[in-house]
Amino acid sequence: MSKTIKTIVSLILVVIMLTAVASCASCNDTPDEKTTAGYTYKTYTTALGSNWNPHAWETSADSSMLGYISSPFVDMSILDSEKGVYQWVYEMATSITDVTKDNQSDLTKYGSTLPKGVENASDVEAGYVFEIKLNPDAKWQNGEAITADDYIESMKRLLDSKMRNYRANLYVAGESALAGALAVYNSEAPIYGQWGWDWDDDDNLVGTITDTTVNADGYVCVTIDGKEQVVYLSTSLANGIFGNDWKTIHTDYGYGNAGYFNKPYTGDTTDPTALPDYVVSKTAEDGTVSYYENLFLKYSVMEDSYGVIAVTPEILDDIKVLASNFAGFGSAGDAGWNCFMFYLTGYGDKVEYEGNTGLYKVDDYTIRYVTQTYIGINYFLTSCTDTWLVYVPLYDELKDDSGALVTTTYGTSFETTMSYGTYKMESLQDGKQVVYVQNENWYGYEKQEDGTLISYTNFEVDGEKRQQYMTTKIVIDVMDEAAAKQAFLKGDLTDWSPSAEELSTYALSDQLYQVDETYTMSFFFNTNLDALKVMDTSKGNQNSVVLSNETFRKAFSLAIDRAEFVTATQGYKPAFSLMNSLYYYDIYDDDKEDGLDGGETNYRNTEEAMKVITNLYGVKYGEGETFATLKEAHDSVTGYNLTEAKALMKTALAELVDAGIYTAGQPIKINIGWAKGALTSDDNKQLELMNKYINAAASEAGFGTIELVAVGNIKDRYNDVPKGEYAIGYGAWGGAAFYPFRNFQVYMDPEQYDINEAANYDPTTDTLTLVVNGVEETMTWQAWSNSMIGTGKFASASTATKLSITAQLEEAFLKTYYRIPLCATTVCSMLSYQVKYYTEAYNIMYGFGGMRLMSYNYNDAQWAEFAAQQVAANGQIDYQ
Repeated sequence: MSKTIKTIVSLILVVIMLTAVASCASCNDTPDEKTTAGYTYKTYTTALGSNWNPHAWETSADSSMLGYISSPFVDMSILDSEKGVYQWVYEMATSITDVTKDNQSDLTKYGSTLPKGVENASDVEAGYVFEIKLNPDAKWQNGEAITADDYIESMKRLLDSKMRNYRANLYVAGESALAGALAVYNSEAPIYGQWGWDWDDDDNLVGTITDTTVNADGYVCVTIDGKEQVVYLSTSLANGIFGNDWKTIHTDYGYGNAGYFNKPYTGDTTDPTALPDYVVSKTAEDGTVSYYENLFLKYSVMEDSYGVIAVTPEILDDIKVLASNFAGFGSAGDAGWNCFMFYLTGYGDKVEYEGNTGLYKVDDYTIRYVTQTYIGINYFLTSCTDTWLVYVPLYDELKDDSGALVTTTYGTSFETTMSYGTYKMESLQDGKQVVYVQNENWYGYEKQEDGTLISYTNFEVDGEKRQQYMTTKIVIDVMDEAAAKQAFLKGDLTDWSPSAEELSTYALSDQLYQVDETYTMSFFFNTNLDALKVMDTSKGNQNSVVLSNETFRKAFSLAIDRAEFVTATQGYKPAFSLMNSLYYYDIYDDDKEDGLDGGETNYRNTEEAMKVITNLYGVKYGEGETFATLKEAHDSVTGYNLTEAKALMKTALAELVDAGIYTAGQPIKINIGWAKGALTSDDNKQLELMNKYINAAASEAGFGTIELVAVGNIKDRYNDVPKGEYAIGYGAWGGAAFYPFRNFQVYMDPEQYDINEAANYDPTTDTLTLVVNGVEETMTWQAWSNSMIGTGKFASASTATKLSITAQLEEAFLKTYYRIPLCATTVCSMLSYQVKYYTEAYNIMYGFGGMRLMSYNYNDAQWAEFAAQQVAANGQIDYQ
């Protein structure tokens, strides 16, 4: 039977990123054989990481490689597998304690932001100063001891304003931001300004600069106050004339509407798949396809770490095209371009690390970390599962200060890598393979008489200390999905992720592990009537204007049989809300004795969250109703009510006809931005069902035939919907499972996220009234999305208050029907017979025990023999 697991973290992360493996005695081996044999974990990826520098990594592939060669301060593991109870375990630290009460002066010294209503640091007793006792046995791969100085010096380099390290974002912002870090990071950073302009009484642009020169380096210059200044372009700095950056302007005036950012592409278009990423296409009603350079896409990827590009004459020509496209710039003549440009006005104040940054040394094996804002101890421990530690001598040796910014090639090749984790890199073939072996200087290993390494937990699992990190070697090969499947079935891979089409073949296999994720697949809409009209005339739609009607969208939602819909995608589950059952609002205070299975702080199990569902789908309970209790009513919800959907469609038709938007009986065709890649058979099955659902609800109301068309191979469907390329998009949001109070930023805060629903409303100005502790409060949607975190109005409120706000906010947004939830995603993976997880009961806090507690049924030699016998007899290993 397959394992269906109630949790969220991707199995890929469990198998690939957690750096640990453990043991159990195998019936196939004697203890001596088990001890001395090699155990190799073989996995695959479509691409290896290219930068596993803790200061600069960006992709999951980078993070995966960093995970093997580093160790965090703390990790999570199993305390009681039967009850599903987790525990914090110490790695590079031996203890982490909140010492705020005894170090209140640090809050003032390093400029921490005090909680709302608190005026003096002397009134703060917790949540700001954390003392980290370091592991005295920790060493680098070369045997050198790791001390407090390594952490302090590593942080100095991370925050170096001349390097603009990408991963500094984890320490200059967010819940665990380091006090004073932002000022150090911005120390002596360039400041850019714009030259002045104004509009005269005749609406002509004045005050522009028309004369330019080109300096010896080939950059355009202008003269300001007698000084020659290089001209810079930026897509991320605010433009004074618009009050927004290019990203915002691009969203409001994107190529999907008036084409302000476009110029005709004159290159070869015979092979559209080979066109540059910044080339976009438009299809006319007659099917003619035209190609354009999108200047936003072209230049946003060229900016340096300060967010600017030095302008060449070629770039200036492009920007003149952009300026001429914007209405009102014709009167500015040839100089309208300059409102998109910047010049260097100087540099920020110098701020030294020492004395201004809240990470400091107490002694050789003790450091203190002062946070910018309040954070609970468990959330701080969560932040300590990341690392900023680098081997400073090698890091500095690899620095290059010849450019505008200082760079380092640390952590980009075999030669530039220094491990302090369970494993070390043995070999690396760029683009092909990486091999890791045990790091003999990792603090957790013991050397046996025969020279092999063994490790045991420094904590108890199910009442005993267990062998850990049994894997002696990890081999990661680059291969495509087809090659991976064949390698797995022949015994050459330890894991494999089957495609959705192949899952049914292995649905009953004991080796199939199915893991729930936080991601909720949804339809999201562009409901702007003007944009829909454009789509009906030039984007291949017909009468998509019906989506501007809220009643129509609600009817569409109720027409969907989600229980049937998920059968078209193996493993997916029906979803009726924005957040599924994997979200916990106070997970660290959940009952440790019962484990998470009890779900004491599971968001969806609360009365507040259950009412969101019953209110949204109109299910009543109580005396005289079908359901006596809230839980009974909640558990009855399927999201499917064809009777009500049909009635709502009749209402929607009347509203649309009365408004002159739609004529009864006319056919409707709506393109859906469905997938980044090519459409699969699963996609086509889902689309077939959707067409069945919406027509079943709408046809009797007087609508014409409705045709939904899925479109694949879309570079950015999430932004294409608000731009007006598509009226409907199909995609997902997820994450932040342990802190659902911040989740609404992705729908409501355009300053931090690209809002998929941006064409529907302006969350920065539209307001919403909620009831908080019995009092009506009115704020913008954006303010509500930020109200429970950081310095938000209710950031320091009780958990009960935050829970109430979260549920009200979720219900209010769902009732706009800007987004219709459909299903929750899962990740499915097959595991070789060679290995087994410590537990079959997946837990959100520790997975299946990870590679830390994984055991082997066969050593490498025994597995090779077993696999060869299976392949000889059956052509492959039978996993069905």
